[in-house]
Amino acid sequence: MTDPFVPYSASHLLMLLSLLAASLLLYAFRYRLRGSPGAKKLLRLFLAALLAVSEAVLDAWNIAEGTWNPRYTLPLELCSITLLLSVVMLLTRGRLLYQILFFAGIGGALQALFTPNLVYGYPHIRFFQFFIAHMLIILASLYMTWVENHKPTWKSVGVAMIFLNIAAFIVGVLDYVLDANYMFLMHKPSTPSLLDVLGPYPYYLLAEEGIALLFFALMQLIFFVLPEKWRRKSALRGPSAM
Repeated sequence: MTDPFVPYSASHLLMLLSLLAASLLLYAFRYRLRGSPGAKKLLRLFLAALLAVSEAVLDAWNIAEGTWNPRYTLPLELCSITLLLSVVMLLTRGRLLYQILFFAGIGGALQALFTPNLVYGYPHIRFFQFFIAHMLIILASLYMTWVENHKPTWKSVGVAMIFLNIAAFIVGVLDYVLDANYMFLMHKPSTPSLLDVLGPYPYYLLAEEGIALLFFALMQLIFFVLPEKWRRKSALRGPSAM
């Protein structure tokens, strides 16, 4: 019998370290991949296939266990939505989807990885499916950034926020119709999460909006604005130092 999931246990930390290692490897080999169209295409399709398989595994497990239920297992959670859109993004290299997924995909998946809404611990199949799927969502957008050389702008932050609100509206309607709680729009999850410190319903939904906007802005600053300023300063200092 599999033990229940324990946050920040050795297995949880190992998954987080695996994401860090995979991200560093992708960053380290970004120029080599850019210079090899064949390798770049192979990696892009491989990531897309892994994302699709991870979602298929979840559906197959729910069907096999007899737990498939439209109230709980439709792909209407934010990470399920961004996972499926990540597949489309990788296949099409779409810039509009990238603008959304760099922020909404990475932001949502990171929150899930650090505060998992997960019952099953290592080595249950759901443990591996959960962490692999969320890591792949992040790696898909990092691939588009570091290998395909896509870059979001400040306008992209607004695009991502608009997407989140449209998605929340549609999912909220479906929650009402199905008596469900996708995206935790009706109440908080039963497991510990960031929502626990954001106040009662519905105030935590408003707090989420502010946190998402702040987090997206910080991502834009850390990944793009500040490095670009540093590169410009370095370029200006170069000739004068010679």
